[in-house]
Amino acid sequence: MRVRKFLIGASVLLGVAAIGFFGLAPGIVERGMNRWTGAVWPVSNRAKALHGRLTVIDLHADTLMWQRDLLSESDQGHVDLKRLIGGNVALQVFSSVTKTPRGQNYEANGGDTDNITPLVIGQLQPTRTWFSLTERSLFHAQKLKDAEDRAQGLLRIIRTPDDLAKLLADRAAKVPVTGALLSTEGAQNLQGDIANLARLHAAGFRMIGLVHFFDNDVGGSMHGLKKGGLTPLGAQVVQQAEQRGMIIDLAHSSAATYADVMRIATRPVVVSHGGVKASCNTPRNLTDDQLRLLKANGGMIGIGYWDAAVCQPTPQATARAILHVIRIAGIDHVGLGSDYDGGTTVGFDTAHLDALTQALLDAGLSEADIARVMGGNAARLLAAGLAPR
Repeated sequence: MRVRKFLIGASVLLGVAAIGFFGLAPGIVERGMNRWTGAVWPVSNRAKALHGRLTVIDLHADTLMWQRDLLSESDQGHVDLKRLIGGNVALQVFSSVTKTPRGQNYEANGGDTDNITPLVIGQLQPTRTWFSLTERSLFHAQKLKDAEDRAQGLLRIIRTPDDLAKLLADRAAKVPVTGALLSTEGAQNLQGDIANLARLHAAGFRMIGLVHFFDNDVGGSMHGLKKGGLTPLGAQVVQQAEQRGMIIDLAHSSAATYADVMRIATRPVVVSHGGVKASCNTPRNLTDDQLRLLKANGGMIGIGYWDAAVCQPTPQATARAILHVIRIAGIDHVGLGSDYDGGTTVGFDTAHLDALTQALLDAGLSEADIARVMGGNAARLLAAGLAPR
């Protein structure tokens, strides 16, 4: 009898522990990582009216990593469909985060540990994703497709230039629809096999970040141990991605990888989320010389909203970084790259992007230039880069 009671008690304890781990832990982790300051930013009637006329495109958010339904309004994180609509976002680029190192920092990380595996298991994702980075990205693609299928036309995945043109035309005609485009946060999800690029493309991925917080077999990271350049596999990835109509993303790339890609790229690239050293001197950000290379390539940088990108999570700090890019590279080479839901603390979520429009007005930008920054530049680059060769 005692043994039976013991076994029942142990089963109950294990059940409670499982509920805590699988049911509560992922949400607790996210609430501790994706924060916003709660600040309220006054927005004038002029800025609100202008923001309502803009085509807003954000080049980077990590929302798909978390155990949230994009269609459900949430008080967690920074992005859901209701908040995208509230912020007048025309197109959100969603990245697939497949691996991050323990003790993650901006200076130096190895690639031998992984924070994402416990998160994947804790969220009870399909077992195929537990130990395969490629399958994690394919799961993220299916998760976004499932949201599109249930959104009753309010969410539309963009895969081709025609898809993008129709989205923008529909929005101009006041059709209530928000676009979504898939990207990778590092090409470690190829797992060293160039054939996996075709699998990702078939699943809907149209942007590919080469590295994340550690060096991989494609190239060196600005946060890696060796911080080397593009590898022979990396050169293949750049060439084949461009041929398929996938935009190359140099966010997190080491200086050597950045320079190597600029030498071989035949299409404009993006730095999807980051900042500039001139306004915020952290290891995360680009130098003026790198901005000049970006201009020569025809590419653009998406300026972020969090402290390591702009030093202060305020609309004014983001505006200062944007103005510096304009001074060095020109108005056509800068846009938005929030890094929402990427373990960041921001001063405003996606529903309150009009605060940034106000900051750009206050900084003296014309309405036409604000339209370029908030999405016009990104729309132009995506329309050209999505076309296969």
